[in-house]
Amino acid sequence: MSISPGIQIAETPGPVTTSTRAATTIGDGGRLGRRAGRAKGRAGRFGLNVFALLVIVCSVFPVYWMVNMSFTPPNQIISRNPSFLPFDFTFKNYVTAWTREAAPGQTDFPHALASSLTVALAVVVVGALIAFLASIAIARFAFRGRVVFIVSVLVVQMVPGEAMMFTIYNMVDDWRLMNTLVGLFIVHLAAVVPFTIWTLRGFVRGVPAELEEAAQIDGCTKAQAFWKVTFPLLAPGLVATGIFAFIQSWNEFLMALLLLKGYNLTLPPWLNSFQSATEATNWGAVMAGSTLITLPVVIFFLFVQRRMVGGLVSGAVKG
Repeated sequence: MSISPGIQIAETPGPVTTSTRAATTIGDGGRLGRRAGRAKGRAGRFGLNVFALLVIVCSVFPVYWMVNMSFTPPNQIISRNPSFLPFDFTFKNYVTAWTREAAPGQTDFPHALASSLTVALAVVVVGALIAFLASIAIARFAFRGRVVFIVSVLVVQMVPGEAMMFTIYNMVDDWRLMNTLVGLFIVHLAAVVPFTIWTLRGFVRGVPAELEEAAQIDGCTKAQAFWKVTFPLLAPGLVATGIFAFIQSWNEFLMALLLLKGYNLTLPPWLNSFQSATEATNWGAVMAGSTLITLPVVIFFLFVQRRMVGGLVSGAVKG
């Protein structure tokens, strides 16, 4: 039977086999599984974001409430319905905190601020220098007693300062450094240096020694290779440990309260005396003093943050 050439016969699809149906089912199931996985991933990320937001709010709210109360009149602070915004804005709390003595015969805020800055900055400079040299020694050189020294640094960090309180008091008293900033500086330095050494050791070990060798091949001396190649890479570590040392010395309360009195008080014990000087505590002035104490730490961090980023960038090796 002949078919005319102008007529085209469409091909009918073959029969659908069991394997074809199975492949189609598996493909649809895989797509559904991937969609379900992506949906679970989005839900998990959303839950983590909500949890992180709650943590941030719980961390920031006490600081916000402290600042809010520092601008609120004292008669409204003790109200049963405190305001979340200082509508009756006032600077009297800051004037009181700045000018009034903590107690009769004790220091005021400017003198306590100068004492805290003196001790904290000295701890940062001297502590960074000692820890920097010690970390290079234990990270780059093999010497007898190296492991014992590293273990000793860790053990010292595990001992709480309160356990050595009376021993430290007797030592400082024997050195005739009671009620002096030098005595408090030595105590803070001893507390900060072990952790600073351990932290900087990690930064030093993270910088390959081959970089210095390559610089020496290019014509640098050993000292030039260290200061031009290795030191810029260690600058972020120095800044990070400097921030830690500054904050730890700035916020230290127990030893400062134990070793200092009168006009040599640093800011944490000054705030304690300021709060307990009278029976009716001026909470507005206390909150203003607390806000003033936190400002130098924030300013210090903002100042060194750029140096930290600059250290990361300046350590790049150019080809």
